[in-house]
Amino acid sequence: MKKALIICNAGMSSSLMAKKATDFFKAKNVPIELDATTVSKSSEFFKKGEFDLYLVSPQIKMYYDQIAKEANASDKLVANIPPQAYIPTEDGVSNLAKLTFTELKPLLQAEKNG
Repeated sequence: MKKALIICNAGMSSSLMAKKATDFFKAKNVPIELDATTVSKSSEFFKKGEFDLYLVSPQIKMYYDQIAKEANASDKLVANIPPQAYIPTEDGVSNLAKLTFTELKPLLQAEKNG
């Protein structure tokens, strides 16, 4: 199972998107799970090291460099979520899932190959 964390401003929209994307992956038997947190709490998650990918929501893209620095120091992946992948509609969730899968694909393949 690979895990991605959406980092956003307040946590409300990201929690919804994380749940919808996780449900999307479960329906397709893809071993990816998403969770969410606020930018103010993100450092706690870097220390724990339980996530493979950190996704930066559109409303906090100004923190991308800071988040990327922490993610890279932990040898983790980081990506910006484009606005069209941050809408709680079928298309938005599908776009978020595609982004997440694309970023995690090398790790999923490595895990599959043992």
